[in-house]
Amino acid sequence: MTAGVAVISIGMATAVGLDALSACAAMRARLDGFQETRFLGSPEGWLTGAPVPLPRNWIGEKRMAHLAAGAITEAFERAPEARGQTALILCLPEESRPGRPVRDNSGLLRRIGEIVKVEPHSRSRTVAHGRPAGHVAFDHARRLLASGDVPYVMIAGVDSYLTAPTIAHYLKGRRLLTADNSNGFIPGEAAAAVLCTRPNGGNFQLFGLGLSRETASIYNKDDLPLRADGMTAAYDAAFGETGIEMNRLGYRISDLIGEQYWFKQTALASIRLLRGRHEFQDLWSPAESLGNIGAAAVPVMVGMAWTAAAKGYAAGNPVLIEASSDDGACGAAVFATRRAA
Repeated sequence: MTAGVAVISIGMATAVGLDALSACAAMRARLDGFQETRFLGSPEGWLTGAPVPLPRNWIGEKRMAHLAAGAITEAFERAPEARGQTALILCLPEESRPGRPVRDNSGLLRRIGEIVKVEPHSRSRTVAHGRPAGHVAFDHARRLLASGDVPYVMIAGVDSYLTAPTIAHYLKGRRLLTADNSNGFIPGEAAAAVLCTRPNGGNFQLFGLGLSRETASIYNKDDLPLRADGMTAAYDAAFGETGIEMNRLGYRISDLIGEQYWFKQTALASIRLLRGRHEFQDLWSPAESLGNIGAAAVPVMVGMAWTAAAKGYAAGNPVLIEASSDDGACGAAVFATRRAA
């Protein structure tokens, strides 16, 4: 088993706050960043979205670079000693997604480095798997840290569903929340960064990670019934590494973007694994405030959990963080605060 990962700092740029402190406070208070966009959702009116209120109206890759750079810069502020010796793992939207706001993954890495004023590390890389990209990134991060090649790893995610081709694609597929479709998601955008190092004492740590794939994905062409086999397997693997069963879990944070499919998947995975006596397990989701933020989801959720643990309002310990994508990729990770003796 690979060594653990400790989260030591975070950063965010979201529709409800341009830094982690304000964003987490707003999400805790159930505030949202939903507003009318310039996109027409239906003949009845404009589409609701959750744009980030940046000081300048940057678009495309320039917007993504500044969003990510803002979150990364904030994460470095708490641990300035990590500058110059940190590998960046950048979580991005799926290559196949229509209208993805990033055309050149490597070019975006370089552009972010220029804005943050940090030379790109030789072990930096991109992970383009959409919402569960963060789980893949944590798997890479723990291997990197275990190898001793780098003392720090920055996991950052940036994404936006607020591009014309993306909106057109999801409107055509009746995936967006509109006046005539209640079973849809609100398109959003965000960036978040999580600075990691090897565990030491009472840090907020990753203890278990599971990756799997769901055959009955939201787009499955064989009309397979959803049994949540993929998410159940991801949960099971994460609990197996952690050494606990699900009834020991404190609470969960999920990327539930709004469609019924994802709620059903989460409920089924819980029903299949939760056994024996257990306390109430709360379920949080950043989508309630930010909409669908794609590849930024896992770093945002880890940031929510880290802040909740640090400020003493977490709904339990440990916390399971889950995410899944339209193509069936599933990820689950167990984090906990281990108090120093």
